[in-house]
Amino acid sequence: MINYTRNKDLYKSLNRKDNFSDRLSLFLLHFAFFLKNFKNEENKIILQEIYDFNFRQLELSIREIGYGDQSINKKMKNYINLFHSMVSEIHFWKNLTRSQKIEKFSLFLGDFKEINELIDYFEQFNDNLSKKTLNSYLKSVSNP
Repeated sequence: MINYTRNKDLYKSLNRKDNFSDRLSLFLLHFAFFLKNFKNEENKIILQEIYDFNFRQLELSIREIGYGDQSINKKMKNYINLFHSMVSEIHFWKNLTRSQKIEKFSLFLGDFKEINELIDYFEQFNDNLSKKTLNSYLKSVSNP
């Protein structure tokens, strides 16, 4: 997921240099699409482990930045709520119109001017996810 988020083309519509929040928002969107595509009873345990690992790593990253314990708890709560909002908003992605997709992405990516390009990118990302197995991603067979 990190490799997908490092794609510099994703940030070209920002008027400024990308920051932690921008990268995190795009990472969480990738992760939301990932979970949406592979969520089923068979993958339940491994997806929970991946979810736990990702948010544990996020917490460690916030600690490395230098935030205190109270700030970390507040930020983690905000990030987890943001992520669950993303999951909720993209749940019926294939049934949404283009304008609905723009509206939903604008909620999370307000500083990005070219939401249309990001929607095209995530449409392709979502299609690629649906063509592969969870195991191919776990074994690092897939490249961005």
